[in-house]
Amino acid sequence: MESLDLRVLADALQWRRDGHAVTLVTVVETWGSAPRPPGALLAVRDDGVVSGSVSGGCVEDDLIAQTQTAMQDRSVAKPPALDRPSMLAYGVSQEEAARFGLPCGGSLRLVREPLVDTTWVESLLDRTARHELVARQLTLATGEVRLLSAVRGQAMHFDGSVLTCVFGPTWRLLLIGAGQLSQAVAQIALMLDFEVLVCDPREEFAATLRLDGVKRVMGMPDDVVRSLVPDAHTAIVALTHDPKLDDMALLEALVSEAFYVGALGSRRNQASRKKRLAEHFGLTPEELARLHGPVGLFIGAKTPAEIAVSVMAHIVQVKNAALCVQSVTELSAC
Repeated sequence: MESLDLRVLADALQWRRDGHAVTLVTVVETWGSAPRPPGALLAVRDDGVVSGSVSGGCVEDDLIAQTQTAMQDRSVAKPPALDRPSMLAYGVSQEEAARFGLPCGGSLRLVREPLVDTTWVESLLDRTARHELVARQLTLATGEVRLLSAVRGQAMHFDGSVLTCVFGPTWRLLLIGAGQLSQAVAQIALMLDFEVLVCDPREEFAATLRLDGVKRVMGMPDDVVRSLVPDAHTAIVALTHDPKLDDMALLEALVSEAFYVGALGSRRNQASRKKRLAEHFGLTPEELARLHGPVGLFIGAKTPAEIAVSVMAHIVQVKNAALCVQSVTELSAC
């Protein structure tokens, strides 16, 4: 499944092919409790139809009206200036925040950009479909768009004149096992914009893996984890319930930089697993402490779908906690 922003671009591309005028709007800065984060994308069609969101509904009505007026002006006069991006701000005062329904005095700045040339959209959608990370660079003074290769962990950046947004799966999840539970986890992970990889050397299980957007990685689990070179944007979860496979993956995952390592199994099984990994493979208490097991948040889950919800909820919780720590560190260095 595609991410929301990629779907917005796909909608915008189709609308242009159908002959509509289209404007893209990107959140570039927020203050207070603005509902949508920087990088959030909205496409507005000339008849007022929209895809995506920049505020969760607070300012969209006004934004659509303003954008439609700008598109009408452009269709009549077509001065070059109207083809270039422009800046908009909402909620810069308490009165405006109250008027537009921004909570707690939140405010946001937007870049509004007429979609004239769609070549870059076609290229970006094609590259992200091949699981590439792509940075889109927009120069506000000219409207020029460049597509560059991005790196995992690269964030949106705006310096007032150039806007750079990253598209593609910036987080990745390796699942050990291709059974029913793994497929349920994979479906949710795709909706959360993870790149999903599945390793299962058992052909009888892997043969049932038929999910668009999920890549099967061939090989034994320990070899696959090692070759993946897990970084701080990688999660690894062992779900086969077979110690011969799960333990092999965990052996490599727990000494890697993966931000999340989890394994299916009861508390008793987890205790036995940690004992094996310590006695036979020499993992330290610090390394073993990184193992989330039983995997997932406790929500009383019974079915594969409910367990998948608990697993992905915990991964997101740990991911966002890591991002908060990173943000505080970056602010302290300023």
